[in-house]
Amino acid sequence: MSIPKLVENDPWLNQFKDAIIGRLEYSKQREKQLTKGSGSLIDFANGHLFFGCHKTKTHWIFREWAPNATNICLVGDFTDWKERVEFVFDNKDTYWELQIPLEKISHGDLYKLSVYWKGGHGDRISAWSTRVVQDEDTKLFSSQIWDTKPYVWKHKVPTKPITPLIYEAHVGMATEEYKVGTYSEFTQKILPIIKKAGYNTVQLMAIQEHPYYGSFGYHVSSFFAASSRFGTPEELKTLIDTAHGMGLRVIMDIVHSHAVKNEVEGLGCYDGTDYQFFHKGPKGNHDAWDSKCFDYGKDDVVHFLLSNCKYWLTEYKFDGFRFDGVTSMLYWDHGLGRSFDTYERYFDGGQDGDAICYLMLANKLIHECNPHAITIAEDVSGMPGLASPYDYGGYGFDYRLSMGVPDFWIKLLKEKRDEDWHVGQIFHELTQARFDEKVISYAESHDQALVGDKTIAFRLMDKEMYFNMHVAYPSLVIDRGLALHKLIRLITLTTSQNGYLNFMGNEFGHPEWVDFPRSGNNWSYHYARRQWSLRNDENLRYKFLADFDADMISLVTKKSDFFSQKANFISENIQDQVLIYERSEYIFIFSFNPTTSFPDYGFATKKGKYKVMLTIDSAKYGGLQRIDEQMIYTTTSASDKKFSEHFLRIYIPTQTAIVLKRV
Repeated sequence: MSIPKLVENDPWLNQFKDAIIGRLEYSKQREKQLTKGSGSLIDFANGHLFFGCHKTKTHWIFREWAPNATNICLVGDFTDWKERVEFVFDNKDTYWELQIPLEKISHGDLYKLSVYWKGGHGDRISAWSTRVVQDEDTKLFSSQIWDTKPYVWKHKVPTKPITPLIYEAHVGMATEEYKVGTYSEFTQKILPIIKKAGYNTVQLMAIQEHPYYGSFGYHVSSFFAASSRFGTPEELKTLIDTAHGMGLRVIMDIVHSHAVKNEVEGLGCYDGTDYQFFHKGPKGNHDAWDSKCFDYGKDDVVHFLLSNCKYWLTEYKFDGFRFDGVTSMLYWDHGLGRSFDTYERYFDGGQDGDAICYLMLANKLIHECNPHAITIAEDVSGMPGLASPYDYGGYGFDYRLSMGVPDFWIKLLKEKRDEDWHVGQIFHELTQARFDEKVISYAESHDQALVGDKTIAFRLMDKEMYFNMHVAYPSLVIDRGLALHKLIRLITLTTSQNGYLNFMGNEFGHPEWVDFPRSGNNWSYHYARRQWSLRNDENLRYKFLADFDADMISLVTKKSDFFSQKANFISENIQDQVLIYERSEYIFIFSFNPTTSFPDYGFATKKGKYKVMLTIDSAKYGGLQRIDEQMIYTTTSASDKKFSEHFLRIYIPTQTAIVLKRV
């Protein structure tokens, strides 16, 4: 095989070219093996059309993969929850099958599998169930027959945006009420908010069924079932269909990095073994997450997971995925305690080659199934090639999350005084990325909002948010907090190379943290909701942050070529804490200086006249109104004839940002 372009583009990878070529060849070999050399991944990934429960003209057919099982019985409403001989599965080659006349089972009936193995038996929920519900009284889960008319899609899928501007959201906590929100409520109330705010992509969390609400959806039990705690499959489809009609694309948080340990409602000990879906022994346990680790070397496991990708794309018309926990998949030690300071750490033999192969095949399948779908990798390690094309020797993800950016902001807020913020370091941290990969930048996501941590707004303003957010109450703490909140978001968005992400409510500085009902908080929903009324209250300053966020998004989306160009450095002054760069037709001027304003600050730029397009100091964003937004700024020639530059001079107040455009 010739040298991959990934290696050609990065000479530092040359010493690892054999490993890169090896993983590419292995994925091609595995694909050929899985598809028997004649089919395609699209044809291979159809497990959801075969296994589980399906309706024919005359029968209900149930099929299961449970190689260690000695017998499987179907129990449910239609058997009075008793095992009956006529419902015993027949062993057929590598799967179990049962056919039941249509009249025996009705829409809405609940059922489970009673699985027997040598030395024991237990109730199980089918791994392929597409509808799973929880009993309100017993809290037990069951599969449910869902026999409705096929959903009729009304809207075309919007064109794939050049730059995804992502609104990360959780359906259950999108309500302001003390309860679990629904798909329908999200459709009616939240989609319009997202559309008005200017985002073009919705990222839905916690869609795959999970037994513990407080897991934020990351301890999945039923991979093919849309969580019933939010509503019905049709209501989720209506949400996605409505979003498409509004010009919004919808991607899904997909969890293939691990699975919940639960046995009755999960995949744990499914056929009596701990290694059917997972690695055998300690390797099959993720101790840090208290979950199970898939064995990606097994054909049936790869079949299960690839079918899962195709299922969500075709059945629900999701427009792509954000793959959770990719770092954990890549390394046998899950990347825990591992420093990624040299290239050798990416190729030191501690990588899971089968997991790497799975990710490559998953990306290939997804893009073959839907060429307009996008995939995003959540990886903190910086694995080279993760977001490079498959044929380049990469993994095939379209984007990687720039996870170092929020970590940088939190570290800066925690450890540095305002006076010590280094603008050169800020610009470097926000713009460093592999040139051959696309990245999604963000100031904070749901990770930074979880209980035990603090959002940026809460770090900046803390308890002052409870008492001094009223527009009539002056507060230096709130003024500083609003200014830095806007500064951080504006510079993160306008330096981001290929996309931007915001977590629901953080755009208006939602106070406090996210904490789901649990025994430790007396099962309260107080922190598991979004207080939209704060944003809509004209007397509170949250509206300033929301309005600024919308105008900030509008500024960059007005220019179709904004993200096709890089942020070009103009100047920095470490002592003054002033940073200036340009992108597209805009000049961005940032001052992080908390104490000194500069009345006549000069910098070199193109000859012409400039007007203010946006400033965080504007009164409509809760600013201090120190900038004349109507003034036209004109360049002057350099006094020294040896220089050809033209200079612009402008008043730069403390802790502010000004966006200029040449007239």
